[in-house]
Amino acid sequence: MKFAMFYEIPVARPWSERSEQQAYQEVVEQVRLGDRVGFHSVWTVEHHFLEEFSHCSNPEVLYGHLAAVTENLRLGYGVRLMPKPYNHPVRTAESVAVLDLLSDGRVELGTGRSATRSELEGFGIHPGETRAMWREALEMAVAAMTNDEIEWDGHYWQMPRRRVLPKPIQQPHPPLWAATSSDGGHRMIGEAGLGLLSFSVGTPPEELARRISIYRDGIAACSHPIGRFVNDQAATFTMVNVAPTMAESIDVSAESFEWYPKKGARLIGSVAQWLREMEAELGTYDYLGRTADHVEDGSIEHLTMDYLMDTNACVCGDPERAVEMFRAYEATGCDMVFCLFNPYNVPHDKVMQTIELMGTEVIPRFASPSRPA
Repeated sequence: MKFAMFYEIPVARPWSERSEQQAYQEVVEQVRLGDRVGFHSVWTVEHHFLEEFSHCSNPEVLYGHLAAVTENLRLGYGVRLMPKPYNHPVRTAESVAVLDLLSDGRVELGTGRSATRSELEGFGIHPGETRAMWREALEMAVAAMTNDEIEWDGHYWQMPRRRVLPKPIQQPHPPLWAATSSDGGHRMIGEAGLGLLSFSVGTPPEELARRISIYRDGIAACSHPIGRFVNDQAATFTMVNVAPTMAESIDVSAESFEWYPKKGARLIGSVAQWLREMEAELGTYDYLGRTADHVEDGSIEHLTMDYLMDTNACVCGDPERAVEMFRAYEATGCDMVFCLFNPYNVPHDKVMQTIELMGTEVIPRFASPSRPA
């Protein structure tokens, strides 16, 4: 099992005029350390309007900087939002290609469709169209990366014959991934031949194993992959803090580890609430109905630190405890775990401590190499 760094880039209130700059500078310092101690890759989200939760709205600029200050880490879009008008498919192909050239072939392209009302409504996107938009956009981006010339006449995008330049150094294109939280999405991503980003915070390993099994069934049924090759890797993410003692780790992380899943549930549950206000079917967002219900009835407050620890739905403790908890993720058949070190306001020095202890005490305990051959 491989280990990745994962960033939302939260900026907790109260804000100063330097708060956002400091947050980005700390991420760069943390990633440089992760590059030295053996992490496989670093991934960031693309989010818009989500104050405090994520100030990472233009990650491709950050990726270019990280490419220049790292040597080993692969650089993952975690994820690139594909529906119109977030990102035009040609611009996606161009962004990926330039980053791949500058990083000497270290790009991983994760894709997604968005799942908050703030973002979808802010960009004028109807939730009922996002899955179809995501698929067409990814198909067009792949065509732009792999064909000498491309002409496109789709439902959402049209373009006369053009040569999209530059092309990525990885041939035929960088590995493709897609994010989902629903059972149907896990099957669909497998059938599309894409790497799985199973993104549900606070998910116990037993539930993750069930979802990965659904994905593996989809992979087995894949006959027409979206990409030019099948990426059959499964990844998930979890909140991670490692400290010399269990007591210190819990003290450092408890507030943030409780805040993040509750805030996240309110954000994604808002899509279901919005559709209900419109008296529209939840459609491919039907899985968010339960999240919205938990927010409305207050049961989301049961996501306490005790619950997260009891169910192994986070990784928190000394290095030995961290290894034990990661073993539970490894047993699910997960190929890579994204480590979210700062879900809200974990101090920078404590994040650096976690990264260092992961590199010296945790990652070496896992048989799979932390970097691709």
